[in-house]
This record gives sequence, C-alpha cells and structure tokens, in this order.
Amino acid sequence: MRLAVIGVLLLVAGGIAAATGALPEAELFALADRVVPILVFVAAITVVTELASEAGVFLWAGRRLRRWGLGTGLVLWLLLALLAALSTIFLSLDTTAVLLTPVVVTVVRQAGLPPLPFVLTTIWLANTASLLLPVSNLTNLLAQHSLGGLSPAGFAALMWAPAVAGIIVPMALIGLLFRRDLRLRYERTPPSETASPAPERFLLAASGVVLVLLLPLLVSGIPVWIPSTAAAAVLGLLFALRRPGVLTVKLVPWPLLLFASGLFLAMEAFLALGGSALLGTLAGQGENFAELLRLAATGAAGANAVNNLPAYLLAEPLAETPARMAALLIGVNAGPLITPWASLATLLWHDRLMRMKVVISWKGYALAGLIAAPLTVTAAVAALAAAS
Repeated sequence: MRLAVIGVLLLVAGGIAAATGALPEAELFALADRVVPILVFVAAITVVTELASEAGVFLWAGRRLRRWGLGTGLVLWLLLALLAALSTIFLSLDTTAVLLTPVVVTVVRQAGLPPLPFVLTTIWLANTASLLLPVSNLTNLLAQHSLGGLSPAGFAALMWAPAVAGIIVPMALIGLLFRRDLRLRYERTPPSETASPAPERFLLAASGVVLVLLLPLLVSGIPVWIPSTAAAAVLGLLFALRRPGVLTVKLVPWPLLLFASGLFLAMEAFLALGGSALLGTLAGQGENFAELLRLAATGAAGANAVNNLPAYLLAEPLAETPARMAALLIGVNAGPLITPWASLATLLWHDRLMRMKVVISWKGYALAGLIAAPLTVTAAVAALAAAS
C-alpha cells in the first residue's frame, strides 16, 4: 500500500506539472507511447509468473535442484544461483525476488542448511544478473527505447561482458564470505518432502510448456508485451477451467504499476524543468574507462540514495551513446546492493523473508554491499571497456 500511495502522490505531482504547462503536452504523449507497453509487460509477466508459481513450477525446479545438489551445500548453492540468474535474465529481477526467494528458503530449510548465503545470492543476482536482456529489468526496457528500439540480440551484444562480470563477482564474494557454510552436507531427499502436497500435474505441465514457449519469444525481437500478454491469457484460461479461485485482482501488481506510473510522470516533469543538468558535472562526458566508471558510479550512488528507477531517469539524458548507456545501466542495475530501497526487488525480497521468519540485518547487508557494489560495478565497467 505504501508503494500505491507514493505512486498516487507522484501522479498528482506530475498531473499538476502537465496542467500548468511545466510538462509540455507533446512530451506527455511521447512518455505515454514509451512507457505504456512497458507497464503492460510488467503486469502480464507478473501474472504469468504468479500463476506458474501457483502451479508449482518454481517449487518443482527447486526440489529437482536439491536432488541434483549431490548432498553438498556448494553444489546446491551453485545450482540455485544458476536458477536465480536464469529467472532474472528471462523473467526479470522482481520475479526472482518475489517468487524464487520462498523456494530458496524452503529448499535450504529442508536440506538443513543456513539460509543466509543462499538468500543473499538470490537478491544480489536479482540485481546484478539483470544486465543481459531488455526484459531483465525495467531500466533495460527504458534504455532499449532510448537506443532506438535495439533488438534483444543487439542489446545482449552490448551488455554481455558486463553481465558476465555482474554474475561472477558477487558469486565469488559470497563463496569467499560463506565458504564454511557452503561446505556443509545435507540429505538429498528429506522426509518432509513426502508429506508436502503434490501440485496438479496438468497445470504444472501446462505452465511449464507456456514458460518454455514464452522465453524464446521474449528475446525474438517481438515487442515483449505481446507474447507476455498472450501467455498470461493462456494461463488465465487454464486456471479458469481448473482452479478459478486463484484468479483474483491481486495477481496484477497494482501498487507497482501505480508507483512506476507516478515515478515516470514525476521524473519526466522534473527533467522538463532541467533536472538532469544537476548531474552533468558528476557524470562526465567521455567513453574511456574512467569516464564510463564515473557515470556508472553516479547511477549507483543515485540508486542507493533514492531508487534505481529515478536514478536512471535522471541520468538517461547524459548517456548519449551506447557505451555510456551501458555504463549507466551497470550503475543502476548492479549498484543497488547497499540500501534496502535501492531497488524495488530488494524491498520485495525482504518482505518475503519476513513472512518466512528469516532475519536479515540491514546493517550487515549494507556492510556487505559496500564491498560488493563497488567491486561489481568496477569489474562490469572494465569488462564493458575491454569488450568495446
């Protein structure tokens, strides 16, 4: 509800700017043309992933990974990290934060392993692994539009090197920090699994098929809102026939949509009033390593100070070239590892942990992030500069 209230307040502020002429009508229509398809995609992919979760897809995957973990914490951690990275890359960081976090907690609890290294891996990769494809992060979808509608393949060609660095560096840090916990062993099939209810086979299989068909369409170059909306409609029809009680208005992330809409409108008004000029001296202008790192650091600092979406929107006019746009995305995607509000995914992740009674110290989280964020951002910018 807090997100919804903030979103409404931002919409009111943006509406006042539009009514008074501070935000010109032409820019308002251009903003709508840009963000409405993005918001449709966010709503549709959330419905898809929520219904897939209800069908048991994520829990099924988690159980298989635990069995494939060979009874070793390290192997299980690597497999869950792979699942978190793939979920983030193809289904977005918010999907990983909302739906995969409970699966990870359940799996490691059944295995009798300490949850901290696993849940920290989940949220770090939810942020840092979201560099590769437009669908991985809302900021990427915005950047794709600014880059002239760059295809998913073209986007991946620009971002592959920093994306690899964004996965390797956090993994290496967690492996080092929690090396003792990851050496622990566990029973591959605990007795508690036999007592848990089995998902309905038809919906599980159908949801799996829909996801398998959807993933290549999301990177095919078709506007992502089209296949995601079609997938949501198919799953909605299947659930209407088999489990209609699941289909409620809560499937659609209304607070997130209100928050994002208000944020887009308010930031567009702020930009129309010259807001980006305030960051110009901090973000630099060139494309060498030092200048790219300067822009990425500006984005990361803004994300941890406020949130990654407004940080991106404010700095976007300063990212005039593909290389500088990539550096900005590194900052606002891989940098939000310090404060809890740096990305919406982090807040959603913490909410899921509280519901499952997993205690996370924000002080400890921030201290670890103060190490991880600069190292990850620097390594990703270095990879970008080397690959350019």
